[in-house]
Amino acid sequence: MKGHQEAAQYIAPWFYWGLAVAVATIDQGFKFLVERLFTLGSTLPMNVFFNLVHARNTGAAFSFLAEAGGWQRYLFIAIALAVSVMLALMLRRARPTSEALGYSLVLGGAIGNLVDRSFRGYVVDYLDFYYQTWHWPAFNLADIAIVGGVVLLLASSFSQQTPQAGRTR
Repeated sequence: MKGHQEAAQYIAPWFYWGLAVAVATIDQGFKFLVERLFTLGSTLPMNVFFNLVHARNTGAAFSFLAEAGGWQRYLFIAIALAVSVMLALMLRRARPTSEALGYSLVLGGAIGNLVDRSFRGYVVDYLDFYYQTWHWPAFNLADIAIVGGVVLLLASSFSQQTPQAGRTR
């Protein structure tokens, strides 16, 4: 009976791959609009803590290595490509739903930023949160997907029961 329950809960890898492609596609759509509607460096205040902006990031998170001279682009492309291939392959196997969702969100975000680095040479960021004069570094939907996927994976790892090795009575 247990085997039938597990089989009924199995979702085909195509669903998770499709979710990753949807995340990357939506992210690229927003980036396309930002580049068409906003000049580089412009800001559109939305409320007292959030702006839409048009920023470029040649580095990684928090502009890490942004001023490194250009070689970092290829490093980040290689890392994103390796991670994307690894995650796509991992999603071929049956996994708990929260784990598979986490992997697919990270995959979608990695693909979204990989497309930017490969074709633009930089990542387009457009979300700017702030408090008074303090601004969180600008980011995008791909970054949200990556962070959200990692949080989901961490939560999933804590909720999964692991066998107690060597436990005696």
